[in-house]
Amino acid sequence: MEKRKVKIIGAGFAGCEAAWQLASRGIETELYEMKPVRFSPAHSNADLCELVCSNSFKAMRVESAAGMMKAEMKMLGSLCIECAEKTSVPAGGALAVDRDKFSALVTEKINGNPLITLIRGEVTEIPEGPVIIAAGPLASEKLSEKIAELCGGSLSFYDAAAPIVTAESIDLGRAFMQSRYGRGDADDYINCPMNKEEYDRFYDALITAESADTHSFDKRRDVYEGCMPVEVMASRGRDTIRFGPMKPAGLTDPATGHRPWANLQLRKENREGTMYNLVGFQTNLKFGEQKRVFSMIPALQNAEFVRYGVMHRNTFIDSPRLLDPDFSFRSRPELFFAGQITGVEGYMESAMSGILAGINAANRLEGKEAFIPPSDTICGALARYAADESIKNFQPMGAAFGLLPPLETKIRDKKERYSRLAARGLASLEDMIRASGRNFNGE
Repeated sequence: MEKRKVKIIGAGFAGCEAAWQLASRGIETELYEMKPVRFSPAHSNADLCELVCSNSFKAMRVESAAGMMKAEMKMLGSLCIECAEKTSVPAGGALAVDRDKFSALVTEKINGNPLITLIRGEVTEIPEGPVIIAAGPLASEKLSEKIAELCGGSLSFYDAAAPIVTAESIDLGRAFMQSRYGRGDADDYINCPMNKEEYDRFYDALITAESADTHSFDKRRDVYEGCMPVEVMASRGRDTIRFGPMKPAGLTDPATGHRPWANLQLRKENREGTMYNLVGFQTNLKFGEQKRVFSMIPALQNAEFVRYGVMHRNTFIDSPRLLDPDFSFRSRPELFFAGQITGVEGYMESAMSGILAGINAANRLEGKEAFIPPSDTICGALARYAADESIKNFQPMGAAFGLLPPLETKIRDKKERYSRLAARGLASLEDMIRASGRNFNGE
């Protein structure tokens, strides 16, 4: 079958990985990057894969979710992992890079590949034919308008997101399952009750906790009631959040037989029920402060945070309604999305989605089946999360063990449990790669 050229919009982590995967399969790509013709408010370096904030790609140990995902990406022939290892700087157990050398090396690799044509300039229309949109969370206004039009208006801009915790870290001895006023199923929500003394201590800590800084391009023009940070809401008065996200109305704590003084509800974040989000607890507190303050809620005293609350400008599509797990657009199969615009959160997560989008764009052209890593891998779990139609209030997600199906045998020791999860997932991916008959590393 004749191989057609694939157009890729955006030469960040996702776009470069997608181009690399396509080129490794002998497929030509046109990789479009608006820098240096036009810079977003966050970027200043003309090289590709520019790191805006931290120069760290998080932990390397496979017993961490971030490390496990990077091990999977390496097995799939990741360009970014290769370049990061070659430009790494000492950072304890993390993979950190000299950001300028890293971007320069990625740019050199892309420019040196005869099957990749790098085109500098802003894209304002979505081309026909095989396309991968990897424009990032700061896509230009004109392109964002076209994406929103394509997605039927399903282009989200969010100011704040609530934290997410693992289900197994919730102290169910201090919580109860119940829907407000008996509506819906009893297990739709986990309730975290507080008495007056517990609430007062929590409230005092919340309103004095330290907020995170925001970049100038992240600052909100307006504070919307629906996504107001809980600490801002709490500053309006001691009882404000007791009539908002911590309202106890319609609930009865079976431990006391009475309505709690205050109550935080946790809602399932995924179909499997391995993760729960803190309903209404959008926040801009520093991560350490979130851990300290929210752990004062009795049922969350030992909570493991899959994702902390964040506040910044972001652009992402409503992926569960629009994408399949191979990152293809359901109503236009030759179109793929990749990167943070799909709702994956983080540099390496964006790169991972680019790998899968590139592999699957190639498979689509070659008439092959979609390549979706197993659900017990971080790559596969994130791909499925982005396409999970059961998620009603979709928010970005990074690598997290809470995405994975639990082990058959419950292991209390966290380190051992994570080690077992990593071993299981990496073995599953190795089996899938072997069955595909392809050497992704080209060795």
